[in-house]
Amino acid sequence: MRVKRLLRHPVTWGVLAFGAVALGVALYLFQPWRLFTTVEVNEALPTAAASPGPEATRQGGPSEPGGPSGSARATEPAREPKVLAKGTFISHEHETEGRARVLELPDGSRVLRIEDLDTSDGPDLRVWLSDQPVRKGNAGWFNLDDGEHLELGELKGNRGNANYAVPAGADLDSLRSVTIWCKRFGVSFGAAALT
Repeated sequence: MRVKRLLRHPVTWGVLAFGAVALGVALYLFQPWRLFTTVEVNEALPTAAASPGPEATRQGGPSEPGGPSGSARATEPAREPKVLAKGTFISHEHETEGRARVLELPDGSRVLRIEDLDTSDGPDLRVWLSDQPVRKGNAGWFNLDDGEHLELGELKGNRGNANYAVPAGADLDSLRSVTIWCKRFGVSFGAAALT
């Protein structure tokens, strides 16, 4: 009898409504199901397309018998990217493993490549370059947004290998660390010093 009266009371309905809204907001912010989800990505190592090489030696011009019609061109094989910096991830807010390399492609463009990444999925994860040092433990969770940082985009997957374009104007002499940054909560899941 007492329970029925309590359920009819307007305050009870107000508390239930507030609880439902609070639960909805908490689910939106924390997205707890992401602790059990995995997004795997496996992008190939970036390379510049084969470029035309110097003009090949002619065996005969168009007016000469047996000569090729038009200019013959040889192509250079695709060259491997040059490693500008590299580092190994350490864990911060979440257990994180993997490696990061900053690569310069033959055309001069630069790419951050994250390899063998294994971290938690989470809400609003980004890949940042930062000018702050990578610190172990709780001290490293929050400092990577204290100075200059450059967002390279959303984390493509919490496991695997992915490439992130580095803007041409980025100062890689000062941006010497990479972090998997949770933008929603302002915390690093894991980071690597780039040396």
